[in-house]
Amino acid sequence: MQPAATVGAPAEAGFGARIALACQDLRGHRLPWLATVFACGIGAYFALPAEPGGAARLAVVLAAAALLTLAWRGRAGAGFLPLCCAVFLLGGLAAQTRTQLVAGPVLDFRYYGAVEGRVRAIDRSASGAVRLTLDRVRLDRVSQAETPRRVRISLHGGAEVPPMPGQRIMTTAHLSPPAGPTEPGGFDFQRHAWFLKLGALGYSRVPLLQAAEAETGWATRVASIRQAIGDGLRARLPGQPGAVAAAITTGDRSALSEAVVADLRASNLAHLLAISGLHMGLLVGFVFWTVRGGLALIPPLALRYPTRQWAAGVALPFALAYLFLSGGGIATQRAFVMAAVMLGAVLLGQRALSLRSVAIAALIVLAWRPEALTGPGFQMSFAATGALVLAFRRISALDLGGWTRGWRGAVLALLVSSIVAGAATAPFAAAHFNRLGQFGVLANLLAVPMMGTVVMPLLLVAMLLWPLGLEGWALALAGLGIEWILGVAAWVAALPEAVRPVVAPGAAVLPLIGLGMAIVGCARGRGRALGVAVFACGLAGWAVTVRPAVLIAEDARLVGLAGAEGRWLSRESGAGFTAEAWLENDGDAAAQPLAAARARPGDPDLPRLHVARGKRDLPDRAADCATLGGWLITPNPPEAPVAGCRVLDAEALRATGTIALYPGKDGWWEISARDRQGARPWVPR
Repeated sequence: MQPAATVGAPAEAGFGARIALACQDLRGHRLPWLATVFACGIGAYFALPAEPGGAARLAVVLAAAALLTLAWRGRAGAGFLPLCCAVFLLGGLAAQTRTQLVAGPVLDFRYYGAVEGRVRAIDRSASGAVRLTLDRVRLDRVSQAETPRRVRISLHGGAEVPPMPGQRIMTTAHLSPPAGPTEPGGFDFQRHAWFLKLGALGYSRVPLLQAAEAETGWATRVASIRQAIGDGLRARLPGQPGAVAAAITTGDRSALSEAVVADLRASNLAHLLAISGLHMGLLVGFVFWTVRGGLALIPPLALRYPTRQWAAGVALPFALAYLFLSGGGIATQRAFVMAAVMLGAVLLGQRALSLRSVAIAALIVLAWRPEALTGPGFQMSFAATGALVLAFRRISALDLGGWTRGWRGAVLALLVSSIVAGAATAPFAAAHFNRLGQFGVLANLLAVPMMGTVVMPLLLVAMLLWPLGLEGWALALAGLGIEWILGVAAWVAALPEAVRPVVAPGAAVLPLIGLGMAIVGCARGRGRALGVAVFACGLAGWAVTVRPAVLIAEDARLVGLAGAEGRWLSRESGAGFTAEAWLENDGDAAAQPLAAARARPGDPDLPRLHVARGKRDLPDRAADCATLGGWLITPNPPEAPVAGCRVLDAEALRATGTIALYPGKDGWWEISARDRQGARPWVPR
């Protein structure tokens, strides 16, 4: 019998007792919270303005150890709180450890000369050129200690047939350091390249030379098999169906046309090309239910043995084989981890689709690659998976009668999956890609069932029948399914206002949206209101986002001024990547020539800028600036100092990166890309 002094708790108990009771109530629901705080620790590390030193790292290690000790001693009470604090610190430590493990030399000058290296990966650039990632690199007149561990080279006018992975090649190439953000707070390609171990990027216009025979290891053999399968699919399915089949089977998108890719993006079906959670889930699900259904037809086995676990055991090797066949990209690795966790839960007799399984997969992925947290793939995958788990848990708790069984249950599941997954991923897709497909749910309703019930199963059957020469019928039917998907994409993309441009959010918006969604998933009852409030704060911050009035590119060759018609650009061609990024972040669908043809905003509304396009007009712009004052923007430094004028040339901007100007009470507020990046290992000094 309980003592009288404790009767009425938690209402009459002290604050500490109520905390202990709340922690005890979380038993069985703690893993999602631990995954959330671990992710918050990683996010806090990437948000730091400077890299923590050795003393700070030691202090964090000691603090985490002390908190873990407190958590163990208080495990029967409020020990979950210090455990969460320790996991938060461990998230930051994991991210910093990963940063140090991938550290390597980064080229700090423009290089032109001989490049030799081993082909590690082959893909295609945005322009369609073959692109090689090389490791074991040698550069002429560069010491090995200063040579990047990996470089990436686009082949313009090089070999028509790309080399095989593992082959050592030589060429003459132009190399440059990874470029900084196109604007302060924009996508940080330098950080992205750092975690890919890329220390230089460039291009070559001369043919490749073979420096050594290709290595004969397992990686080379797998690459040869992938190339043979991709070539075979394109030969047996001519045109774009074969290109799509190769893309979703081996990850080779080289034969996809720009029109098809544009249609898939406009219709929100581009995710069908990326081998990620959807493809891995469809493959694993098809194998699992085929094996389990086949065993169910044998009553002596179905009644006596755990056929569910047997089916999971058969599906797991298929998931591993798909990981290697597809090239093992980061998205595919993440999808394999999620599939392995789900199948592992089935093997252990647990429920496969649960928040616990999602949390375990997230912890594994983040501990292995903490930088994945900042990318759209991780955010969208786990947002969709978590939302689907919550939605179907809610549906299973409702009394819907026959609506959850038979063909009606399948239709309901399809409808709910498309709506829930689309809604959960929409904020992240809009924030990262500055576009929102107005009819994405419709396109997915029409295309995803075809991918899951026809294309993926038949491609798997074709792979199994290929050694016997019996794959033709399966590939033909799969090709019809792919044609349906491409037809849906083209139809939806052609609808009026199919794509809506979206303004890029501020730095705090996505973290708030993600944290709010995580709290909604982790909390129970009224606690979810906190998650809704955090999510709403993120959306409110997005709604009041203020774009820079002035943007000055890192090389001083492009200037953008915000005006009533949209952003005016100082050049109608050249610096196309930067111009496109600025306009997309503004939520402006105009092309660069149209933006340059707009009326330039008047000086009373903006700082007095004197933009020199080259050496010819530099003297005139310098004279104007000396007379009227203001800012002189020029790629080339002036021959003499310009009195009363602030000069921003390429040399000065190299130290700051792109500059943005915002109106303030006491003049113009200036912020540079380097200011926003902070003093981090991937930022040039």
